[in-house]
Amino acid sequence: MRVRAWRAWAGLAVVAAAVGIAAVVADGELFDTDEPELITSAIPMPLTPTPDTTPTPAPTPATPTATTPPPASETTEPTATPYPGWVDPASEGKPHGSVPGLLTFRGNPTRTFYGTGPVPQSPEVLWRFTGSPERDLCSLTSWAGGTTLWCGSGWTGQPAVVEWDERTWVVVGTFAPAVHFLDAATGEPLLGEFLVGDLIKGSVTVDPDGYPLAYFGSRDDYFRIIAFDRDQPEELWSLHAYDVAPVLWNNDWDGAALVLDDYLFQGGENSHLHIVKLNRGYGPDGRVTVDPELVFTAPGWDEELLSVLGDNNVSIETGITVVGDTLYFANSGGLVQGWDIAGLADGRDPERVFRYWAGDDVDATVVADAAGHLYVGVEYERGTARSQAQGQVLRLDPSADDPLVWGADLRNAAVDGVWATPALTDEMVYVPTNAGFLYGLRRDTGEVVWSKRLAGPVWSSPVVIDGVLIQGDCAGVIRAYDVSLPWVDPPELWRVTLDGCVESTPAVWNGVIYVGARDGGFYAIGDR
Repeated sequence: MRVRAWRAWAGLAVVAAAVGIAAVVADGELFDTDEPELITSAIPMPLTPTPDTTPTPAPTPATPTATTPPPASETTEPTATPYPGWVDPASEGKPHGSVPGLLTFRGNPTRTFYGTGPVPQSPEVLWRFTGSPERDLCSLTSWAGGTTLWCGSGWTGQPAVVEWDERTWVVVGTFAPAVHFLDAATGEPLLGEFLVGDLIKGSVTVDPDGYPLAYFGSRDDYFRIIAFDRDQPEELWSLHAYDVAPVLWNNDWDGAALVLDDYLFQGGENSHLHIVKLNRGYGPDGRVTVDPELVFTAPGWDEELLSVLGDNNVSIETGITVVGDTLYFANSGGLVQGWDIAGLADGRDPERVFRYWAGDDVDATVVADAAGHLYVGVEYERGTARSQAQGQVLRLDPSADDPLVWGADLRNAAVDGVWATPALTDEMVYVPTNAGFLYGLRRDTGEVVWSKRLAGPVWSSPVVIDGVLIQGDCAGVIRAYDVSLPWVDPPELWRVTLDGCVESTPAVWNGVIYVGARDGGFYAIGDR
């Protein structure tokens, strides 16, 4: 295995870390939905926000052949200029991949694609999947609270949906613990479940280039690649959390993987960034193959961060985000960082080009817009002066000397802040909080336009489709709000109540909502 490690860390000693789980509040036995005392502190707004969009490059006209020029009466279609880097910033809000589907958490490399409508108008449960008639999607796991039974699916837990082999597949990891391959129309398994040794909390990524491959991690120490073009799903490769060194924190894999141009990008709760060259292909039997090489790994922390924190909780639970030639992620120490990957395919190691301390734990995936600005949800646990001053949702401009464009103070309880990943529209940012509030913020200034009181903790990320905001809460209620008028407090359109906390993020595809709940079931919700 060829590894290009970040040499500056070669001599760093391994620091012993106690295994812990950040989800203590949500994974407890009871959720307190009493109204907390409101905190009304405010964050100063920016003087001049940077525009939200980047102009699309001018198209290059097609050139007719010399031998057969077009008639004067005809026009020639222009050809779009290919974006020269990894991810075109103008892809904000657009699907990603050569096959139709919602293929990774939040759908694309900028984490801004939410699926396809139309949104249901009078939804009801179409089917409920539990693995088998004899059991729900449950298993025992050991953590800081002891050994307890976990059921259903949890944070982030967004299913992948893919159009493949003339069917619509739903691929989801659960607490069974297993990955399931379901027929979207019926909920019936298309393949047997792929069992693993411990919980799958994060979102499964399906290959965006049409290879029948799924990428995911588990609490059993392993990140895996499995194939689903055979009678039963088959593991083709795995990476152990301790295959790299030095390691801080623990061996879980919560973050959503990103696959771009035959490279896999993944962060781990071992606090490392991993980049894998997949070398995908097909064997003589026509089945998909991989021959992965771990080509780069680097610690996601630095000595400055450890010094200011006073602890070693620096795990990476965010998904990997890419815009332009820069890869972004954050960690549980609150360090938001960007790495230049422009020369990766040519054999050049990535270099860190952006560093910003948010002041507290960042588990929410970083969201990037067409201007290359970042939207970061921040938890409020450590109670640092910096997190109090900056707020729990930040908009950052990595190109500026002072990156903070605005910050919004969303604290309403002693332990609060944002676990969910913010959702963007042209005018607004939507985000729920641990205390159970759903906020609509102005995208240009961060000003709170409206808020809703839900049953917290709310860790399920909001989804916006065709002017409708869909949000789950920990009372098991999924609501739809009409946000077609961005400056108006949105009216509720409908609600559906499930039997357990909706902690995972819904996927919406062709008008059907797919989501798991902590009651032990996985659901399809839509119009009959």
